[in-house]
Amino acid sequence: MAVITGKQRLPSQFWVLWAATLVNRAGGFVIIFLTIYLTTQRGFSASAAGLVVGLYGVGGAVGVTVGGHLADHWGRRPAALLSLGTSSVLMLALGLARGPVEIIAAAVLLGAAAEAARPPLGAMIADIVPADLRMRAFSTYYWAINLGFAVSAALAGFAAQAGYFTLFAADAATTAAAALLIAWRIRETRPVAAPHEEHERGGLRAVLHDRVFLGFVACNLLVALILLQHMSMLPLAMIDDGLSSQTFGLVIALNGVLIVAGQMAVTRLLSTRRPAYVMPVSALIMGVGFGLTAFAHTPLLYAGTVLVWTVGEMLNAPSNSALLAGLSPVSMRGRYQGVFGLSWQVASFLAPTLGGLVRENRHLGNTGLWLGCLGAAAIAAVWSLSAARAREHRVAALAERELARIEL
Repeated sequence: MAVITGKQRLPSQFWVLWAATLVNRAGGFVIIFLTIYLTTQRGFSASAAGLVVGLYGVGGAVGVTVGGHLADHWGRRPAALLSLGTSSVLMLALGLARGPVEIIAAAVLLGAAAEAARPPLGAMIADIVPADLRMRAFSTYYWAINLGFAVSAALAGFAAQAGYFTLFAADAATTAAAALLIAWRIRETRPVAAPHEEHERGGLRAVLHDRVFLGFVACNLLVALILLQHMSMLPLAMIDDGLSSQTFGLVIALNGVLIVAGQMAVTRLLSTRRPAYVMPVSALIMGVGFGLTAFAHTPLLYAGTVLVWTVGEMLNAPSNSALLAGLSPVSMRGRYQGVFGLSWQVASFLAPTLGGLVRENRHLGNTGLWLGCLGAAAIAAVWSLSAARAREHRVAALAERELARIEL
């Protein structure tokens, strides 16, 4: 593991991961516009398009589980490279698919391949960055993700005018470029296991018996169900109001722009805060932002709602990642990252599927969907607050265990 001295600079390998992520996310066009592509180019209904996006999440659930196991058992670097290389090829396959069966199969396989990269990349950061710098590291990493997202969201609507396959080809190219950068500059980061830890290289039993961690994962699922509505139902709500896909791209790009402009200030704010107690506040702010979407019908009002829930997201993401790293035993970081990733993949299926059903219900519609998000966020905030003390105790216990391990 890297040791930081002097001015407490982040390790050079962290910055390679940062750059690879930025390249990959700057070309991440497909998922942003997948529901619009399916409904306008392939004749899918809103609920059917939501189902396809949801099935991408089903594939992702398999991917993060396998990726987490490979990261611990095989190594972080080869697991990440396998995921990125395979997803680049499958991105092209999805762009070339025409029939419903072909599209669904390609979406599921792409979800598995693409999402398998999350556990090894997250474990790499936890491996190379000391605990006292993780909040800063994850904030900086999150900043790169959103800088790339802002670029891709702003460009995707215009790139689609040249043909939607352009989006798939560009996404595949940037994914391949990220894999090449990691292959060139990143060495393996997985710590050598102590003799008594070798048996932990196996299954997921220990993770599934960690009640504190599983509660953390379940609460994140609820938050993810809210946040992921911006990828599936928000563009359709804007289309219902007569707004174009280009307008959606520009409005949603505000999310990335705000994070790029303000995340470093948020990082300084969070440096003196306890992650377990930041998360309830962030959930509530996100809920208010999505709840206000029920009353938005113009680009300016939609932009205002994005501004509100983005503030919550900026507070949530680095706190969530730092707490995840603290709750993960060193020898099982990949698997803990993978199980945590399941909450996002389950949400990737449930958010568009349930969102599509709610907005097509004549008694609920878009208003019911967005006010429901507010209610779910309130539940998540109370849940996080009630669990904060137990989570902090677990982080402290694991830190003591790791210190004893290093001293041995």
